[in-house]
Order: sequence, then structure tokens, then C-alpha cells
Amino acid sequence: MIQYLLDTNICVFYLRGKLSFNQVLTNNWRSICCISEITVLELYYGAKNSNNPEKHRQAVDFFLENIIVLPVSSCTAMYAQNKVYFCKMGKPLHDEFDLIIGSTATANHLTLVTDNVKHFKDFPSLKIENWAEKLP
Repeated sequence: MIQYLLDTNICVFYLRGKLSFNQVLTNNWRSICCISEITVLELYYGAKNSNNPEKHRQAVDFFLENIIVLPVSSCTAMYAQNKVYFCKMGKPLHDEFDLIIGSTATANHLTLVTDNVKHFKDFPSLKIENWAEKLP
């Protein structure tokens, strides 16, 4: 059963070898973690924009081979609800991708794993964990 939605920054820590999901989780992490389609976009952008695009694209390809990717369509209603909420609170988010990722986690009843806790702290009903805090 999927429990966690990994934010892009957590995936980048993993890809750079700075964070081992097996150290954080006792279970097989690939069976309980997933990512958003938005994270796929951001990972490929990061690879393309890196100093070694081919090497980093291959690393992203390998990472994506065995992880569940949730479609953006899984959160469309929650996205609209959250966007209206933030606008009415006078706190419109400046990053649409964060709004979609947070909405994906909420709509699918998942805990969002991120190092950008401040970007998501005002989301209603969003559970957040920061595995990067466990980094040496």
C-alpha cells in the first residue's frame, strides 16, 4: 500500500546519493512510495540543465523504472479546492508545481516527504515528513 509521495527535492537527494530510502524505511521503499508526474517533469528538467545531461537523464530513467508515478488527473478537484483556499486566505502560492504536488498528496491520502516544509505548511489536511532532517 502506497503511503508516501516523494517531493522532487527528496528524489534529488536520493539521486545524488545523499539519502538512502532504505535507511529511513524498514519496508521496501518502492512498494510504499510514489511520485507525481510533476516530479518527473522537474527531474528531467534538472537533468537537462545539469553539467552532464546524458548521465543525469540516465539516472532519472533508472529511478523511474520501478516507482509508481501518480497522474496529475488524480488531484484535479483537490487542486482547485486548495487554490481557492489559498487565494481566499490571501496566500496564493507562487509555485504551481508545489500546489499540484501538495494537492496530489492530499487527494490520494499520502504523506508528503519534502525538505521544503515551509512551502507546504499551510496546506489543509496535508501530512508532511522531512527525511532530509535525517541526513548527516
